[in-house]
Amino acid sequence: MENIYAIIYGVVEGITEFLPISSTGHLMLVTQLLGNDSSFIKSFEIIIQLGAILAIIALYPKRLLADKQTILRVSAAFIPTALLGLLFYKIIKTYLLASVPLVLVTLFLGGVIIIWFEKFWLNKKEVKREKTVNDLPIAHAAYLGLIQCIAFIPGVSRSAATIFGGMFFGLSRKEAVEFSFFLAVPTMAAATGLDLIKNYQTFSVDDVSFLVIGFVTSFVVALLAVKWLTRFVASNDFTYFGIYRMGIAILGYFLFFY
Repeated sequence: MENIYAIIYGVVEGITEFLPISSTGHLMLVTQLLGNDSSFIKSFEIIIQLGAILAIIALYPKRLLADKQTILRVSAAFIPTALLGLLFYKIIKTYLLASVPLVLVTLFLGGVIIIWFEKFWLNKKEVKREKTVNDLPIAHAAYLGLIQCIAFIPGVSRSAATIFGGMFFGLSRKEAVEFSFFLAVPTMAAATGLDLIKNYQTFSVDDVSFLVIGFVTSFVVALLAVKWLTRFVASNDFTYFGIYRMGIAILGYFLFFY
């Protein structure tokens, strides 16, 4: 497979992983466009998430490796995700990651929900969103892990689920975004590890350069995307992402089904 494809996948993964627009959904659409659908590509799409994980560790080393309160809350949120991920792994990999129509529907509906949250629910809900991650009760962190599981459905967006879930529990917009970053680390590391264990036989020595290029590309692009998002949320809401999701879903419909 040509290495330019690895770069394309790495760029898409790096940009979309931490934005509330669904990296899995976008990678599935890219695969459909490139005509590369295979067991190897499905695993590759998961494994290059490691590059994005390292970007978060590189940007927040103290919070992730030395802040006991942050580690405790991330761990509490990760437990339900890990348990349910193991339980539904086969269904997710076999059926959900193969349905482009499902992705287009969830991208569109997710966009509608984001706009509704921003324009109606968040403006009317009388909740002070001033909590930091370390102010979050452990039980609420665990609930956020359950909320994140909605993103097992491709196109939903793990980051959108955790960001809006965090704001629901009173986190400030910035802290909700950062908690989404932190929770992504064990979640994606576990998903990658599980997929490697179950599908290592789909890889060969010839695939190493392809994997490395995708990995490095996703790392570099994710660094830039995370820095941009943290600046963006300081003075903007997520309405633009909702509009984008609806637009890409409509475009996908005309590309694949019209």
